Amino acid sequence: MGRVTERRRTLRIRDGAASSRADTLVAEEPLEIRLNGKPLAITMRTPGDDFALAAGFLVSEGVIAGGDEVRSIVYCAGATADGVNTYNVVDVQLAPGVVVPDITLERNVYTTSSCGLCGKASLDAVRTSTRHPVGEAPPVRLTPALLAALPDRLRAAQKVFDRTGGLHAAALFSEAGELLDVREDVGRHNAVDKLVGRALTDGRLPLSRAVLLVSGRASFELAQKAVMAGIPVLAAVSAPSSLAVDLAAESGLTLVGFLRGGSMNVYAGEHRIALEAEAGRD
Repeated sequence: MGRVTERRRTLRIRDGAASSRADTLVAEEPLEIRLNGKPLAITMRTPGDDFALAAGFLVSEGVIAGGDEVRSIVYCAGATADGVNTYNVVDVQLAPGVVVPDITLERNVYTTSSCGLCGKASLDAVRTSTRHPVGEAPPVRLTPALLAALPDRLRAAQKVFDRTGGLHAAALFSEAGELLDVREDVGRHNAVDKLVGRALTDGRLPLSRAVLLVSGRASFELAQKAVMAGIPVLAAVSAPSSLAVDLAAESGLTLVGFLRGGSMNVYAGEHRIALEAEAGRD
């Protein structure tokens, strides 16, 4: 299996002085995901948690919604022409009787950090395919102070970022602000899939009382992944996209952007935000 980090020689220049040294870089390798033996998608990822990544991807695509729908996830032996297992191909075998939707089987996707469908058709597809509607999730109330504390907690848990400076992170928090899980990856969408896939294998879906925090922007794809996993709150330290806001508004997702220090913008689902004055009257 590939390493999470690799060393490369670099020329370092500081204040006009040059020196040669080794630098630690985040590893990036392709992962092919097969479904019932058939190629489905390829994503560039940081090796590690590959089975969780594959499972989370299938949740995001609406193929599965619970751990009992997966029979097995394995690396493919002899993945190359010479029979070598590269640990870059995984096959997900669905449980007997699980119906595979038509949405992905023939598309052979190459996914990137900006992938995702576009427009109203995408919004309709997510709204109709999720089996964990966030609008029907148990009530969750979060104060701005609690949300403001989450980015520092996420940053403190980013172990590989400290060594490379080149990884995105995603974390799940409880409604009380407790860190439940954190994953790092070269792609922010992969980090979220790893969180969701781990929750699926642990029998914790839907994540109806969790907060998802991502280290970058909130794209449509990340909002989609939150909705498909039943996560009611998505927060990002950077900006959301317009389509992410549209999806949040239509699905009932609470979407928070520019979460930095004590500041934040709530773009949708403000009914889950308990303002300090209001909280003091309870």
